[in-house]
Amino acid sequence: MNRPALCAEEPGPPLLTPLQIFWRFLRFGLLAWGGPVAQIAMVRRELVDEQQWVSSGRFNRLLAIYQVLPGPEAHELCVHLGMVAGRKLGGLLAGLGFMLPGFVLMLALSWLYFRIDVTQAALGALLLGVQVGVIALIVRAVHRIGEHMLSNRWLWAIGLGAAAASLAGATFWIVLPVGGALYFSLARRHFAGAGVVAAGGVLAGMLTADVSSPLAGQAGALPLVEAGAVPALVLFLAGLKAGLLTFGGAYTVIPFLRGDAVGNGWMTDAQFLDGLALSGLLPAPLIIFSTFVGYYAGGPAGAFAMTAGIFLPAFAFSLLFFERLEAVVENERLHAFLEGVSAAVVGLIVATTFELASVVALRVPSLIIAGLIFAGGLAILYAWKSKLNLAAVILTSGLAGYAAFGSG
Repeated sequence: MNRPALCAEEPGPPLLTPLQIFWRFLRFGLLAWGGPVAQIAMVRRELVDEQQWVSSGRFNRLLAIYQVLPGPEAHELCVHLGMVAGRKLGGLLAGLGFMLPGFVLMLALSWLYFRIDVTQAALGALLLGVQVGVIALIVRAVHRIGEHMLSNRWLWAIGLGAAAASLAGATFWIVLPVGGALYFSLARRHFAGAGVVAAGGVLAGMLTADVSSPLAGQAGALPLVEAGAVPALVLFLAGLKAGLLTFGGAYTVIPFLRGDAVGNGWMTDAQFLDGLALSGLLPAPLIIFSTFVGYYAGGPAGAFAMTAGIFLPAFAFSLLFFERLEAVVENERLHAFLEGVSAAVVGLIVATTFELASVVALRVPSLIIAGLIFAGGLAILYAWKSKLNLAAVILTSGLAGYAAFGSG
């Protein structure tokens, strides 16, 4: 299969058939535990560090671009890299392969949700253990990605500042551009300009800060509708809206989907959080919990409709604007800006990891036991250099949670 030509200095993927491209990214989808950070680290390790489909610098700039576009950045990177190997057909097959395992599994779990009590003690304990293990996966992935992106003291400072700003309630659409503009100035030793950018960013962050939890707010604003009764078109449009508004990474989809699902009475907050918890069990982008929301609100047709709506922008940006995005990556004048954005992205991920860990810490019966499960997961990830270590952490953490918390 012909593939797009990259610049002469860039490495490139081997020649692959459409079936080989699909299988490669289907395998990624089967091992995509731990959310976008772990997924990106996995793709980077195999396609950049080991097989050199693209250079590390190019991958970082691509990640920065997709981080500021709507949609799940791990999925968008897979579509883009699929296009590098096999043009539009390769991109389409790569994206479908990456999302298919999670979609099928979430569809099955959604079906089971209506037929078994997922809150019973044994399953609840298993789920708590898995959530602790997922935090370990994310922490390891943050370390791996940070090693590549935070290459000097200025980028470290931007990353730490972005984490602090995010925890203080600053929105990503301020944090990311400020990080890029700040490093753009610092790289050219325009220190006065950097000071102005930093001061402006602090002021803008203070004026627009949202200190509430992304899951906070009024629940059940409308009476609950009958499960499965929402039309598929309504769910497709809700998914499309969420997909178009999720700037800054997959985690930002939570408030948008919750606004429709809970605000319109399709489900309760407890049921919405059940879907989020179930998605943590699966090898899939975080936003695959939209399949659960669609299934609960509109049945199987609703699950397909909402999933199609929310993933459509992720396919469209890569498939329709590949050449323009490649041109942006090749523009050396933008490299410093994109490196600053990448550093800010690391900071946002650190802040998100802290927030997720705080939520899990409030739910576990024993912080000491949870800490031991977390430490064990990290030990596996650092000591066992295998592509199966992600699945091993999920399995062992779940079993440990079942053993430790199931008796209560």
